[in-house]
Amino acid sequence: MAPALLQQPLLDGIDLVALAAAEGTPLHVYSAPAIRERLRGLQRALEGLDALICYAVKANSNQAVLALMAAEGAGADIVSAGELWRSLRAGIPADRIVFSGVGKSAEEIVQGLDAGVARFNVESRAELELLQAIAAQRGTTARAAVRINPDVDALTHAKISTGKAENKFGVSIAEARTWFEGQAAWPDVRLDGLHMHIGSQLLDMAPIRQALQRLAAFWRELEAAGHRLASIDVGGGLGVRYREGEQPLDPVDYVAQIRAALQGFQGRIVLEPGRYLVAEAGVLLTRVLRVKQGEQRNFLVLDAAMNDLLRPSLYDAWHDILRLGDNGGREAVAYDVVGPVCETGDTFAVGRPLPRCEAGDLVAIGATGAYGASMASTYNSRPLAAEVLVDGGRYAVVRRRQTYDEMIAGEQPAGDWRTP
Repeated sequence: MAPALLQQPLLDGIDLVALAAAEGTPLHVYSAPAIRERLRGLQRALEGLDALICYAVKANSNQAVLALMAAEGAGADIVSAGELWRSLRAGIPADRIVFSGVGKSAEEIVQGLDAGVARFNVESRAELELLQAIAAQRGTTARAAVRINPDVDALTHAKISTGKAENKFGVSIAEARTWFEGQAAWPDVRLDGLHMHIGSQLLDMAPIRQALQRLAAFWRELEAAGHRLASIDVGGGLGVRYREGEQPLDPVDYVAQIRAALQGFQGRIVLEPGRYLVAEAGVLLTRVLRVKQGEQRNFLVLDAAMNDLLRPSLYDAWHDILRLGDNGGREAVAYDVVGPVCETGDTFAVGRPLPRCEAGDLVAIGATGAYGASMASTYNSRPLAAEVLVDGGRYAVVRRRQTYDEMIAGEQPAGDWRTP
């Protein structure tokens, strides 16, 4: 969430200082109006097209967030049976769900077929053959799209780039061509869609334009060969503002590129935004445990840690960090902002200037609505943080803080010995 949204410090009419006092820290807070605004802005840009926004559930899979998406008419882009279950439970219809992922298991394919998902985005010939076998066995027809790898550099972090030939995702256009030419080999799979996704946190239109052009050229080639497509999925990956100078792509400009590339397409266009819809709608509230003066550096030790927000440790990612409260007269101090986990990598920022902090101060880490709680763990036996949704001056706890008993649920002493 941009610092400007936290100057009061109010969020949608909720005093964050009072909220932290009431619900404790670490605390993930999500703004429902901010999520709706992003989603509706993209929907407006798509007006006039047969288009469906399938929210990428991996970004934030909280039931309240998914229910909000369902209420706004969005579908879901899922990558596991667990995300399928979450989406259906939150009220997203199966015919608005697309099943992506490079490693779908046989059981996950069965669950997707039984649920009636709109489409499987198929990423390998082996997966296509497995989908055929399972569909035939169950006496049904599976609808599928081939995920092509357009070999485009997304100009983003290497760990979230997915559209280059060296990445594990999708197949080459040459291989995809053979799938359409040999469709008779898969009589129980209706292969009538194309899919691509070149990466995440995209802030430059050039790679998007290049990928769309390659996708469109292949679509036109298939149409000319008599293969009529019902769906083209252009993926997601739209970036957000994590730090000053970064600017999300304008949804109207983005959709204009889609309109230009796919002009004349008569089927449905699917988009899979995740981060774009929820990242800036979230903030992680955390308290200062202590200020530690090292021989060379000042450490600001928070009660949040890498298990609550992994992105800085995993990607060296930047998140804005603010001290909430009256900062008048406080000189700026450069802190290494760290958590209490026993890893040097448990670091949110290095040498970050902040108003002088003391134990007990409340700190906000911005733009944590995506890949914050969804990537959380109980490492160091730290229970999962609570999550709160705020909306129009009120808030609801949408995930209670995990107890120790809940954290070890399913664990038991080795008393029931078995042999395979």
